[in-house]
Amino acid sequence: MAGLYAPGQAPVDRATLYRQCGTIRHRGPDSDGVLTDGDFGFGMRRLSIIDMAGSDQPIVSEDGAHAIVFNGEIYNYRGLRDELRALGHRFHTAGDTEVILAAWREWGEAAWARLDGMFGVAIWDARARRLTLARDAIGIKPLYYTWQDGRLAFGSELKTILAVPGLRFDPDERAVHDYFSFGHVRGPRSIYAQVAMLPPGHLLELDPDAEPRTRAFWTARYTPAAPRSAEEWTAQFRDTWQDTVRSQMLAADTDVGAFLSGGVDSSAVVAAMARVSDRPIKTFTIGFAERAYDESPYAEAVARHLGCDHRTHYIDPKRAWTILPQIQQAYDEPFADPSAIPTWYVSEAAAQEVKVVLSGDGGDELFFGYKRHLTEQKLGRLPGAMRRALRGFADLPPLPWGPGNRRLQRWQKTARSAGLPDGGTRFFAKTQITSPELRRRLFAGTRLEGRDGDGALLALAAEHAPDMRAISASDLEQFAMLDLQLNLPGAMLTKVDRASMAHSLEVRVPMLSREVVALALSMPEDVKLRGGVGKYPVRAAIAPWLPPGILDRRKQGFQLPLAEWFRDDFGSYARELWTGTGVATSGFLNARAVDALFDEHRSGRRDHSRPLYALALFCLWWQARP
Repeated sequence: MAGLYAPGQAPVDRATLYRQCGTIRHRGPDSDGVLTDGDFGFGMRRLSIIDMAGSDQPIVSEDGAHAIVFNGEIYNYRGLRDELRALGHRFHTAGDTEVILAAWREWGEAAWARLDGMFGVAIWDARARRLTLARDAIGIKPLYYTWQDGRLAFGSELKTILAVPGLRFDPDERAVHDYFSFGHVRGPRSIYAQVAMLPPGHLLELDPDAEPRTRAFWTARYTPAAPRSAEEWTAQFRDTWQDTVRSQMLAADTDVGAFLSGGVDSSAVVAAMARVSDRPIKTFTIGFAERAYDESPYAEAVARHLGCDHRTHYIDPKRAWTILPQIQQAYDEPFADPSAIPTWYVSEAAAQEVKVVLSGDGGDELFFGYKRHLTEQKLGRLPGAMRRALRGFADLPPLPWGPGNRRLQRWQKTARSAGLPDGGTRFFAKTQITSPELRRRLFAGTRLEGRDGDGALLALAAEHAPDMRAISASDLEQFAMLDLQLNLPGAMLTKVDRASMAHSLEVRVPMLSREVVALALSMPEDVKLRGGVGKYPVRAAIAPWLPPGILDRRKQGFQLPLAEWFRDDFGSYARELWTGTGVATSGFLNARAVDALFDEHRSGRRDHSRPLYALALFCLWWQARP
């Protein structure tokens, strides 16, 4: 979706709206539509999944007072429609968009928390001349906006705003620093100083005589439930999970497939799908020629056991780097998660056969499945004096790169954060893709110099979670809440949304349904992370459905042999971008320090593959920026 509101100014040009919507045709190749009302207008590109023959947008209320465009899916729309019918509402379509509009008209702001799904919504009140934007609670679907010269432009991707003439787009120095620190721009910022992302669980309202105002309609909070046994928690998760997967499969008038890696979360998705479906589930995975990174045999074992119609697509390392310009174009701003490459390929493969897939994203954040959660649990149990003593190990010179030192390097990174005061602060230390020492080299003499002092992590924690004890008394829960609120929407969900929608593929995430999120936030941490094993209730619930031993292997995810690739063609390509796109003279990076990264990596003295990947994507963005 996309739109423009310029209160009291000239009428919105329909051609501008069509140009905005045209930039996101990939998000909805099936139909389009725009509505203009003087100084306001919005439009939509539709991917038809529910009520495929009807429900084209914008949809206008019977009395003409309100209109809506909407990106996403609502899984409980049938129940809400029945409830609204009983209250006197009439419906002329069989889809979910009209239900959202009726729910908002009936319940106002309270409607947003009643929607189980993913959404970016715009509602126009023609009588009050008021625009309302809303984004789903977890941030599954994106929604960007800019307020410049009395005009509000908005859309599902940055490129919808870039299409509006007369707007300014200056690189945001803080966003660039965040990018090279964490691999993505931290919301609500975007890479441009003038553009923001509406935070998850927030709405924005704009009246004709005021400036935009935003506020939260939902905030994630731990809500401890009455004590019960681990077995009871597992049974409750199993029942909730099957109901959730069933509802997300039924909310589609087309076949629904799944991404399958053979890990816990994707296996949980496919196993539940197989139990509620009367036909084989179409499943898709990515394989690598490098055995150490190849999860496809595990995915194939799960698929065989569950009787799936399975596809494995292998990535050619000689070609992987060639799609980086396409990936950067899809993301609009620099995005340095290398797993965007296999996500791109698996989305491309799935889109050839289905319009919708389910994915296991969100399980790690909700049920404490990352290694860093186990580390945080162990650190949180150590006396403060012992944690501070660990920093002596961190102050030793960095270890040489090499397979034999990887475990020690990880512990050295952990030791750097050990003496920090709480789980929230350690979250920022543990999720960096570059160390403060490396960033001081990269930013020396540039406009980003001085941002990585001793108090930088404490400042981040104070900005994003000023009262850690309000989150929880547990350091682990503090840590995991920031994973849920920051990394999940900023990195994981962004990665999947852009890569999938670039191929006109909708990805649904049942782990982030309203009921599963509520259950996870009520569950004690020692149930979620039990006996040194994360996601305990998920594992225990689905173990009887899967091949023996499939859940016992080490968590891997979409890892790539980046270090090896960057000593080959990938590295040569990145260096060409560095020297040929003008970033070397941008004032953001120290040229000597960057050259040293390339040399140290190629010689094998250090593994700089993550910052070099980040550099390559930054160069591609810099080259294409307006």
